[in-house]
Amino acid sequence: MQSAAAFTAAPTLPLLKPRRLSANHGPGHVVLCSKRHVSNVVPPSPSAFPPIRRSWSLSSTPSSMFRPWTAVPLRDPDTTGRSQATAVPESAGGEEHQTTELARKIEVLLLMGLWYFFNIIFNIYNKQVLKVYRFPVTVTTCQFGVGTVLVLLLWTFNLYRPKVSSTQLAAILPLALVHTLGNLFTNMSLGKVAVSFTHTIKATEPFFSVLLSAMFLGEFPTLWVVGSLIPIMGGVALASVTEVSFNWAGFWSAMASNLTNQSRNVLSKKVMVNKEEALDNITLFSIITVMSFILMIPVTLIMEGVTFTPAYLQSAGLNLKEVYVRSLIAAICYHAYQQVSYMILQRVSPVTHSVGNCVKRVVVIVSSVMFFRTPVSAINAFGTGIALAGVFLYSRVKRIKPKAKTA
Repeated sequence: MQSAAAFTAAPTLPLLKPRRLSANHGPGHVVLCSKRHVSNVVPPSPSAFPPIRRSWSLSSTPSSMFRPWTAVPLRDPDTTGRSQATAVPESAGGEEHQTTELARKIEVLLLMGLWYFFNIIFNIYNKQVLKVYRFPVTVTTCQFGVGTVLVLLLWTFNLYRPKVSSTQLAAILPLALVHTLGNLFTNMSLGKVAVSFTHTIKATEPFFSVLLSAMFLGEFPTLWVVGSLIPIMGGVALASVTEVSFNWAGFWSAMASNLTNQSRNVLSKKVMVNKEEALDNITLFSIITVMSFILMIPVTLIMEGVTFTPAYLQSAGLNLKEVYVRSLIAAICYHAYQQVSYMILQRVSPVTHSVGNCVKRVVVIVSSVMFFRTPVSAINAFGTGIALAGVFLYSRVKRIKPKAKTA
């Protein structure tokens, strides 16, 4: 019945005549079509008929029964369905990688924006406080105190709790000491000179980094690095000569801040050398903040006493609400921009972070000049620009490795 149906489906086929037996066929084997007729037959398309599992041709021997007709392709609906369901375009992996890379770049850009924003707010509010409340030691202690409260809140509610050994605490202590001095000297400079001038002087950080690394780590700079220091130092010198708010106390405080901050970086390489005991940057900064607050309490009592009480501020004729609110905002932004800076460092290379820090300094200088309407001469702006361009050049040439000496 099934073979009959196969023949009635094509009524226009010519009658099939048996051919003479050839040596290539066994006895009893009959060929139903000739080569002449095969060339004129167009096989039906698979979509013209429902799927047929198997069709048969006539044969005189049982051994040739159920031979498939090759003009109709064999298709298994189950297998075809599975193949289509599991087929994945070759470009899917590439598109997924591009999407992930784009999301990572957007995340870094958002963190960069927060880094710059918190830094601008900190410098503006901190300067406003130091202009009317001339106690930089107390201001520094308050900033570390607010940071300590934020860190303890994270630890208390198990949002972030590091595991630190006594050996690690002993190694962190010298880092906390120089970190404390660095922030203290920065506040002392901000209280004496304009924000823009303080950050122009702080552009000389690469000079102290190269000097201390050569003295204590044996890392000698390349000629490219030494060449990039020339515009930095020359630009700062030119800006200092033409600075309206220049005074030696503010100048040397900013220089001391550079020295202590770069000493912290050198000490971290010198002390935290054991990879098993190394801490991530956010944990390290949190512990340093708590230690700095503890270190600053006796220093504040000895140098300035208790001068941040409401009674003292009112007796000095200061607006109590403004001083407290601006001090709190500055302290929160200080801790926030430090934390965001370390978050960025975990996502990008040190060179990229250094370039971002250079751009941040430009943004802070420009924003402070616009906000405080700081008078800037053309020569002063030119010197500042030369110094910042040198910092950018330094961040680029620092990754050039010296050629290995051949024996």
